[in-house]
Order: sequence, then C-alpha cells, then structure tokens
Amino acid sequence: MAASLVFRLHDRGPEVVREVLLERGWEEYDRRHRQDEDWNLYWRASLFHKSDYYKLMPWQRLNHHPKTVGITRKDFLTRNLRRMRTTFGAGVYDFSPIAFILPNDYTRFLAEYNRQRMIPGPPIYWICKPVDLSRGRGIFIFEDIKDLVYDSSVIVQRYISNPILISGYKFDLRIYVCVKSFNPLTVYIHQEGLVRFATEKYQLSHLGNLYSHLTNTSINKFSPFYKTEKGKVGQGCKWTMSKFRHFLHCQEVSELLLWQRINNIVTLTLLAIAPSVPHFPNCVELLGFDILIDVKLKPWLLEVNFSPALTLDCQADITVKKHVCLACLRLHSTTTMKLKLRSHRPQRQTNVCLVYSVGQRSVNTASSQTRERGAAVPPPRVGDFIRTFPFNSATLKASQEILDVRTVIQELLKLTAKLSHSDHSKQQYKI
Repeated sequence: MAASLVFRLHDRGPEVVREVLLERGWEEYDRRHRQDEDWNLYWRASLFHKSDYYKLMPWQRLNHHPKTVGITRKDFLTRNLRRMRTTFGAGVYDFSPIAFILPNDYTRFLAEYNRQRMIPGPPIYWICKPVDLSRGRGIFIFEDIKDLVYDSSVIVQRYISNPILISGYKFDLRIYVCVKSFNPLTVYIHQEGLVRFATEKYQLSHLGNLYSHLTNTSINKFSPFYKTEKGKVGQGCKWTMSKFRHFLHCQEVSELLLWQRINNIVTLTLLAIAPSVPHFPNCVELLGFDILIDVKLKPWLLEVNFSPALTLDCQADITVKKHVCLACLRLHSTTTMKLKLRSHRPQRQTNVCLVYSVGQRSVNTASSQTRERGAAVPPPRVGDFIRTFPFNSATLKASQEILDVRTVIQELLKLTAKLSHSDHSKQQYKI
C-alpha cells in the first residue's frame, strides 16, 4: 500500500487547509513518529528562512517563494512601483495612487500636498497606513495635514474618494493569485474571489468612521450593522465574485475590459519583483490582491497580501476559500510527490535553486538540458485557477531565461488596446 502524502502546518493553521488535505487522504506531520524530512508540503503564514529553501528535497513543497515581500509589504511595494513607473512610464504604471513613505518622503509629500491644494476642484483626501501592519490596523483618512500624526514608518497615499458604491456602500475585490513560478513567470488567477463591503454607507463628511471607509472584514465584523440587512448588500459584509459578476451583468456593465485591466495590474505588479526572485520550482505562492474600482470603472491596486486570510467567517468564505485551497494544492503538483524513506533518499537537487546576480543580470545555473528542450506551455487551467500569464507565444518566449519585461508590457498594452477598441460601453457607473 502506497504511503500517504504528509503535510506540515505552522502554528496549527489555517484550519481550512488542514480540512482540505485530510479530506484528500493526506496525513499531518507528527515529529514524534516521523523523521525531520518526512513531509511533502509545508504550509505557513509567515516567511520561511533562507536555509529552508536550500534544504528542500525533490518531493517537498513550500507555500511561499522567497523575496515576495517586495510587493507584500506596503513600503516595498511603493518603492518598487515607483521604480517601474520611472522606468516604463506613468501611463503604464498608473494603477496605484501616488504614495509617500514617511518620514523619509515627508518633504516630497508636503510639496505634493501643497500643489494639490492649489488646484481648483473638490477636496483631496489622503489615507495613512502603517507599513508593517495588516487587517486595517492603524489606518486613518485625513484632508488637512494637521491631522497627520504618526509614530512609526507609514505610507501616505492619495485616497480614491470616488469608488463605485452598491446601495451606498463602498467595497473592494479580493483577487486570489497563484504564482506557480517566477522563472519562468507563470501566473494563475482564481475565478472566484470575494467582494468585501464596508458596513455603513459611504460618507466623505465622516472620515473617522472606519465602518464607512474600510472594507477589511477584521474591522467590519465588529460593526453594529454587520448582521443587519443592508440594501442590496444583505447581511454580513461579503459577496462571492460570481454574485458580483451577476450584479454587473444586471447593470449592463461590460466586464471584459475591466477584468483585463485587473489582470494587467496583477502581471505588472509581479513584474516589479520577478527578475529578482531566486528560482525554486518547489514553491507556489498564493497572494491576495485588493482592488478598488472607481466610478469610471478604473481598477486601482490597494495592496498585495502575503498569506491572505483563510478563516471562514461566513458562507461566502466557505464557498470561495475552500475551492481556492483545493486549486492551489493542485498547482503544487502534489500528484508527483512521493514520500521517501530516509534510508533511500536521493541527493538534494543541485540544479534548481542556484541563482545569483552578475551586474544587472540574473544568471541561472540550472541544467542546460532544460533550456534546450524549449519553453513548456503551462496548463491553461488548474481547477478554478485560470492562467493569465503567459497569455500568448510572445509572452511565453519573453518569460524564458532572463525575463524580457519590456516585451511583456508591450504585449499587455496591445491586448488591452484591442479590447478597449471593441468595448463600446465607455460608460461610467451610475447606480
């Protein structure tokens, strides 16, 4: 009888991952009865140590790539997107609101704040976020700089004050993205996701009301209106993405261009770090992209979440997150994992993770045989994860060896322009 696959969960969670794995016949790692390396999948919410990657055996998988903190920590994301904007143009990297890292950028922020104050028109609002906190902690919105008070490193970002509202409530989209590989870059987006609502109606006259302006479930589940019926929103504070798509269809909103622009945000953001991520094929990264849509149907990137929450707080969570976990496990190629007995273990892989920098180039010491075989086309779909990159032969070629970022961006612009030309709605959201 074949041995069961074995999983490790750091700090006993998340529970939905345990449930999914046990249902599929896996066994949970118990160090009392197993050797240190007798496991196939190690899942943890926090970062792995650098040494963990170099100790990987061929049958083992980790749920994080190294160095993704470059987009999942707010200040690093700001720096990387600023660099990409400088290199490839503000017209391409126009999906993130202008942001400043304080205190270092205080003088630059003050100049921009004063410049915006001189421009006729509606008031400009700003949002302040601690760089290293999650779940909405420490966030506040302000209009007057005298209200900007902080005692640690923060991001100050222009607040998108004209979001789409549903029945008067603000919302954002949690998009689940799985990066199968950074070299070559291979990206999948789950067809389900979550729509996260604020639980009080949107009012710019009450900037201090977090239940009106923030969509984080960790905040809104404490709202007095969390369990009450709220217009089209209903009880709680979440929809599934399927329900949102149905809603857009009922409002006769053309979706194709909107979703392509969201796909572009995901790809362009990952391009900011892809050339610098060391190559470890035994890793798959699940990320949570938070997207806000304004009244002109323009999507904006709010942040990228490392280890997006997998707690099950409501029926929408149960519907979405379990399927996300299932599909993510399939992307780990778990069917090829085989538990090896300690006495029969092969030598560690030496051709998968030796990547080093030479000037501006990333040199991979992997076996040349892999290169000679040519580019393998990743499957277009794994469970409910749909491959969004590479999306044609040009981007497949551009993602091999040293990533050709400029060509990838050109192909994204071509595709978006084609869809934009065929999209005749050109409408603003008027509900």
